[in-house]
Amino acid sequence: MSRLNLVSTEEIAQWIAQGQPVVIHEGYVLNLGEWINKHPGGRLAILHMVGRDATDEINIYHTSKALLMMKQYRVGRVALPWANLEPPIRSPDYYINLELRKKGKTVALGSDRRSKKSIDLGSAAAVIGKKLSSTGTCVCRTAVSPRIDVEKLPLSEIDNLNTAQEKVRNRERHAIDLEKKEIEQGLKENPLAQDVEAQQAILLDYRALHEQIKQEGLYQCRYSCYAKECLRYGILFAAFGWLLYIKWYMTSSIFLGLFWQQIMFTAHDAGHRGISGNFVIDTLIGAFIADFCCGLSIGWWKSSHNVHHLVTNMPEHDPDLQNIPLFSNTPTYMKSILSSYYNFQFVWDGAADVMIPYQKYAYYPIMGVARFNLYMLGILHLISPRAAQLGAAWWTRHVEIAFMACYWYLFGYLLVWTYLPTWPIRVGFVLLSHGVTIILHVQITLSHWGMPTADLGPAESFPARQLRTTMDVDCPVWLDWFHGGLQFQAVHHLFPRMPRHNLRRGQELVREFCNKTGLKYQCYGFQKGNGVVLTRLEEVSNMVNMMVECQKSMAETGEIGLH
Repeated sequence: MSRLNLVSTEEIAQWIAQGQPVVIHEGYVLNLGEWINKHPGGRLAILHMVGRDATDEINIYHTSKALLMMKQYRVGRVALPWANLEPPIRSPDYYINLELRKKGKTVALGSDRRSKKSIDLGSAAAVIGKKLSSTGTCVCRTAVSPRIDVEKLPLSEIDNLNTAQEKVRNRERHAIDLEKKEIEQGLKENPLAQDVEAQQAILLDYRALHEQIKQEGLYQCRYSCYAKECLRYGILFAAFGWLLYIKWYMTSSIFLGLFWQQIMFTAHDAGHRGISGNFVIDTLIGAFIADFCCGLSIGWWKSSHNVHHLVTNMPEHDPDLQNIPLFSNTPTYMKSILSSYYNFQFVWDGAADVMIPYQKYAYYPIMGVARFNLYMLGILHLISPRAAQLGAAWWTRHVEIAFMACYWYLFGYLLVWTYLPTWPIRVGFVLLSHGVTIILHVQITLSHWGMPTADLGPAESFPARQLRTTMDVDCPVWLDWFHGGLQFQAVHHLFPRMPRHNLRRGQELVREFCNKTGLKYQCYGFQKGNGVVLTRLEEVSNMVNMMVECQKSMAETGEIGLH
């Protein structure tokens, strides 16, 4: 391997322009074209690393066996440190250029073919429907607006059209100004983010920490802890069954919701291969818990969650943030962005103007019914091409469909439809059992929705960005069971394969790492953490209110431009 030639930045850029998924790992150039469609973590996880030094992302996500396998894809070497290139998938033109390549057409490097297609997300149904298009490499981007012949319009309609266009331009300018302010604030709080040498030093310390974690055996699962977990799950399920048997229907639904909330922590562990470390075993565990016990798709979760870990809190790329018009934790969405995950353009419309100002108050009510959205996303994932594009893991789709069918037969038909006696009881049982899982949905969103979304530049290292965009929840040891490992999200984002029951020790090591490197470790109590999220939602609401008021003033006075 030492005989591999040194490859220049220009050559790599040319390969990428030709559509080759080229990634840098430990100074070597990996061409993953033959592997990308077999990757169990999905294509997008690789596409977001194209042109980048993905050494740390690759090392923390993969076992020694997988890392050894990657050597066969080495095609050259590069001079270090490597200056990251922007992955093509992060360009708004990616899917257009991809289609052109499929047709055999040449796409010039850096070409800018921006789509002007959009869709009006003017209803709550549409915001759910936006995620239905998470299908394959290239899905239908958006609905195409009819072409307007301006010359045939009356003057009054032309004026209205010009006014609407001016409002959009003003809103986008306003969003860009707010983004610049957030970047300035981010650089002020993280002055070393653009210092290449400082970030390289952080990476060296991070890699040393990774070695220490391996030496301490923190990647080894403590199975005795799962015995306690299973006992708790069993007690909750038994309580649900007994109360259902004695016809305390509403009380039994509470225990069913608590069972769902607790057992999904283990599905999260399995999704990260944090139990056995074996892909097949952990996938079957995750599918049994998520699909069979809870009716949720572990495949959908892994598809979006893998991307979330790599592009955390990037508004255009992190699917966990893309919830317009219900929620926005960043001014970026005022620009109507194209999601690289859904290949879908999120348009900021009148519904967003109306709903986002009240998102602070809608947060908990919507979290209380969020599980219904997960049902839909899971089912639509399983019938989409994306679920079939897993190479050697093709069988997971069939397992999930079988398990999910069992869930709906047992829960939907035998329990809700057949066993529960009346419609009011059925409706109350479903709403209460699902409402209890609000705890889980708050826990999931808590660690990121209140954190920064600004991009501080390509020099910022992987650990620095993860710690800047992720918050941990402080709690006593005896309460760890309640949060199920989700209270250690910052630690988990740095070392996603670390088993849940080792994360508290990992937290100690991460604190030492932060003290040494000067990075900020953000850890707040559960109550304060909720306050951080609500404060962030309120800040964005205020930004929107100011924008809407300025637009009203413009309409009344005829002035152009935001105040």
